[in-house]
Amino acid sequence: MSLIAILGSVELGLVYAFVALGVYFSFRVLDFPDLTVDGSFPLGAATSAVLILAGVNPWLATLAAMAAAAAAGLVTAFLNIRFKILNLLASILTMIALFSINLRVMGRPNVALINAETVLTPFRGLFGLRDYWVRPMMLAVLVAIAVVLIARFLASDFGLAMRATGANARMARAQGVSTDAHIYVGMALSNALVGLAGALFAQINGFADVTVGVGTIVVGLAAVIVGETLLPTRTLWLALTACVLGSVVYRICIQLALSADSIGLQASDLNLVTAVLVAVALVLPRLKKSGRTA
Repeated sequence: MSLIAILGSVELGLVYAFVALGVYFSFRVLDFPDLTVDGSFPLGAATSAVLILAGVNPWLATLAAMAAAAAAGLVTAFLNIRFKILNLLASILTMIALFSINLRVMGRPNVALINAETVLTPFRGLFGLRDYWVRPMMLAVLVAIAVVLIARFLASDFGLAMRATGANARMARAQGVSTDAHIYVGMALSNALVGLAGALFAQINGFADVTVGVGTIVVGLAAVIVGETLLPTRTLWLALTACVLGSVVYRICIQLALSADSIGLQASDLNLVTAVLVAVALVLPRLKKSGRTA
């Protein structure tokens, strides 16, 4: 596998690191199975692409994409809290609705951003480096900032109350915590991170498509599980770092598997490779435990 292919995998892994962080928010912090991300990812891509083509500053377009995705998360939380719809079903309903909304936002199935100004434009040729070096560097900085902000937020009083809500909602309510409010905020933040990933994906790859969100939840879960397998810890900082590490390692493993001619895999086998990697990541911790007890 060439250096450019490796850097491309790292780049894509860093983009999906925001998805992994968002999934960590919903699944690990709030214990809220959320499939909304399959719709909020393309929503972020569509919103940013349409606004950029309309002449809006790329950074403002990215913030708008995050806000739109956060609103999608709030809808899921509203269906669950206000109408007592099962969290998984509520997220599926929102995800299905978002497919039509994304088509409405773009006006067509896909939008091209060829030669359009993006958040990457000011960094082209930075330090005399080629784009395939600059893009991963810029994304790494953004991911590091996100990890620091999330860690500080979850370590605050509000963040601790949110973690208590996910750990034991009944006990949290007994301690005076407004669990509903924390679920709303957590779901909004989770999908805002996914929307940010979608916006960056569209601007880096030069297009937004209504189908780019298919399987996003699987990719996010795979990154979280792989990261927890590689870096098992209960420390908040390391747990967030593990999500990022898992996303990058997952993408590199996918690229290695698809590039190995001896295996005979093709691009159409991506879902098969994903399923195998997630299964291995789930089985490894159990094998380690059984080995220790033997």
